[in-house]
Amino acid sequence: MAEPIRINSNSQLPSTYSPKTDQTKVEGQSFAEALAQKVNLPESQTLKFSNHAQKRLERRDLTLTDDGLARLSSAVDKAEKRGGRESLVLMDEMAFIVNVKDRVVVTAMDANQRGEGVFTQIDSVVLAENAK
Repeated sequence: MAEPIRINSNSQLPSTYSPKTDQTKVEGQSFAEALAQKVNLPESQTLKFSNHAQKRLERRDLTLTDDGLARLSSAVDKAEKRGGRESLVLMDEMAFIVNVKDRVVVTAMDANQRGEGVFTQIDSVVLAENAK
């Protein structure tokens, strides 16, 4: 079973914060690069996480496993094939707003933070399926 990738909460993160991988600091790598390296995604399928999305994941203590990151990437691929530009990706109990063209996760939330359940400024919704 794949180990989940967790972002530890830290209210005073420096602007050049990079998460730890295998207990060693990854210098000069973004969060998304470290995730992609961990699951060996090709560069064309690499997802980037905006600073806002990274902070949301940390504050909300949301965890993405290797499988979850692969499912999210696959969902973005599906949205791109169908012409999606700003997509809501629903996966398990989490929701992600993704800029499809740039492959950037703009924000992330779980069932407790969805507010009234209204999402604006999106043009598509993708259900991230479980890997078979």
